[in-house]
Amino acid sequence: MFMLNDEQREIQALVRRFAQNEVAPHAEEWDERAYFPRELFPKMADLGLAGMLVPEEVGGANLGRLMAAIVFEQLAGADLATAVWLSVHNMVTSLIHRYGNDEQHKRWVAPMAAGKLLGAFSLSEAGSGSDAAALTTSARREGESYIVNGTKLWVTSAGVADVYAVMVKTNPAAGARGITCLIVEKETPGFSYGKLERKMGLHSSPTRELLFENCRVPVANRLGQEGQGFKIALSSLDGGRINIGASATGLASAALEVATRYAQERRQFGRAIGAFQGIQFLLADMAMKVEAARLMVYQAGARADAGDPMLTYYAAMAKCFATDAAMQVATDAVQALGGAGYVHDWPVERYMRDVKATQIFEGANQIQRVVIARQMLGQIATEGMR
Repeated sequence: MFMLNDEQREIQALVRRFAQNEVAPHAEEWDERAYFPRELFPKMADLGLAGMLVPEEVGGANLGRLMAAIVFEQLAGADLATAVWLSVHNMVTSLIHRYGNDEQHKRWVAPMAAGKLLGAFSLSEAGSGSDAAALTTSARREGESYIVNGTKLWVTSAGVADVYAVMVKTNPAAGARGITCLIVEKETPGFSYGKLERKMGLHSSPTRELLFENCRVPVANRLGQEGQGFKIALSSLDGGRINIGASATGLASAALEVATRYAQERRQFGRAIGAFQGIQFLLADMAMKVEAARLMVYQAGARADAGDPMLTYYAAMAKCFATDAAMQVATDAVQALGGAGYVHDWPVERYMRDVKATQIFEGANQIQRVVIARQMLGQIATEGMR
């Protein structure tokens, strides 16, 4: 059983108040305008949400994975897009702290935790999605710099972020072991942005291409050692999967709340539609899915904090189940509202559009099932390793 302690409940309530006061009232407008609310970022930092997973000595809150999951659940209940870009930022902040040196901590981690620099992560390319090791963006060392050429895709916060963790090939012949992670700063010569993707949902979280044309990145910006990039990228997956599972659960919970309220208020045939068994069963199934998803996500977060060696197994299960459940709950919420659910007057149509992405990013749910099965069968999940 996950009975939150007093401190956890206090943080949960604090974030929920912030989300309901600062995010929820604007989410529909941000979505319609495809507006990125950068003004939220320093406010989040004031609450310790910009450095949730890094220590206090670098300005972080050191909340741990379970508490971070609780935070993302509350934020996503107000707006999934906001939870997504904040999750990516915290992932990059954590990676730089984990693999970076003292100078990199001072240069990037502390300002990122303070809400002064926004982080983004770039692994995927046109020919490398689930097969991440197939990336072709190259980085050739020339003295104390790397010369980077190539194109990256599907980058959350591209164009608005300040610091990018970019996976590149420094040794094409070595496969996954030839991938290196470079930190590329905004406005570096030779670094620009491609098209802004026109997405089904998550409109206020921009997704763009990264373009590199003879972009010169200092060797001092390398995170870890040459050839360590794929390991660095994989190390972020378990935590990212927990975050996305938590965010999907938060959205599903919000969809359930809207559907329940509507069932109490909407009257047909002389009584509230919640009095009809068909609607009651629909709501009951939605509630069970939300509760099960929450418990799986919280368990994965607790196992992460405990250093469980089977974390990959539980994180993949939590992400896969929670996002599939959230997609069904959002769809059922639209169904419960009928025609009202299909128009912008109610938020469930946005929930349905937004939540679909959670079944795809941080590893599509088909990949999660591969990871789960390999763990069950005693194999090491090493997608793309050659």
